[in-house]
Amino acid sequence: MSAKVFIDGEAGTTGLQIRDRLAARDDIELVSVDPARRKDASARAEAFAAADIAILCLPDAAAIEAVSLAGDCRIIDASTAHRIAGGWVYGMPELPGQKDAIAGAARVGNVGCYATGSIALIRPLRDAGLLPEDAAVTLTGVSGYSGGGKALIAEYDAGSAADHFLYATTQAHKHVPEIMRYGGLSRQPAFQPSVGNFAQGMVVQLHLFAETLNTPTDLGALEDVYSAFYADARFVDLVPAPARVEATKLNDTNRMEVSVHGNGEAGIFTVTATLDNLGKGASGTAIQNLNLMIGAAEDAGL
Repeated sequence: MSAKVFIDGEAGTTGLQIRDRLAARDDIELVSVDPARRKDASARAEAFAAADIAILCLPDAAAIEAVSLAGDCRIIDASTAHRIAGGWVYGMPELPGQKDAIAGAARVGNVGCYATGSIALIRPLRDAGLLPEDAAVTLTGVSGYSGGGKALIAEYDAGSAADHFLYATTQAHKHVPEIMRYGGLSRQPAFQPSVGNFAQGMVVQLHLFAETLNTPTDLGALEDVYSAFYADARFVDLVPAPARVEATKLNDTNRMEVSVHGNGEAGIFTVTATLDNLGKGASGTAIQNLNLMIGAAEDAGL
């Protein structure tokens, strides 16, 4: 029996990616609203009622409104609105115990793109006891411009945007709360994201000094931590440190690669996570979560 899925916001960047991935599956029946009525609350409420699971691809305020319309329909919310909210399960399947929690959840807050890479780098060190909860953590990264939504995409299409720029320089990026909560940090990390002149793909970097860690360590020991943490992860691989870390390497996949770089003698390390901000950082993980919720193979459609 097929699962009925309603994508609320299917015309947006993430919604289109999810729809394209689900349309060819014979175990999914898509529930849609007439485009002329896509902002009609009654039409959307009817779609929620007809669906088993809804995936929200909306701005935060609209996602909150959608939940009020959804009734008993199970929800995966791709916005930031519910990622640390009470009663919601965090949609990052790679975290310990999270697959089972997602499978049985009525409400899932899909992990954010920068949060995916950041937590993937921080949490293994926290669970291994290497990184103190109150450590001074520094994160940097670059993403394709599609992460900025329609307005930024239009700037790049028009050729009016810079080839590279920093943003969120006030240390108030919307992914920081979930990074702290699910990375296991009590101290806010310094986080500096940026945008490059490419449509999709991203690299997140965690910068570490040996003296900030609880135990003396080296590159090999750090690799062992990540290898053990992701031993059973379907879509995450520890790879040898490449000479060049390419942000677009994993585009159009749901994969993530982690690599450990640095200089053991200097006691300076950088760990990187490479992923597609529209794939593993958005639509791919939403479908991975959907698969867990309907009892499908975790990699179905991915």
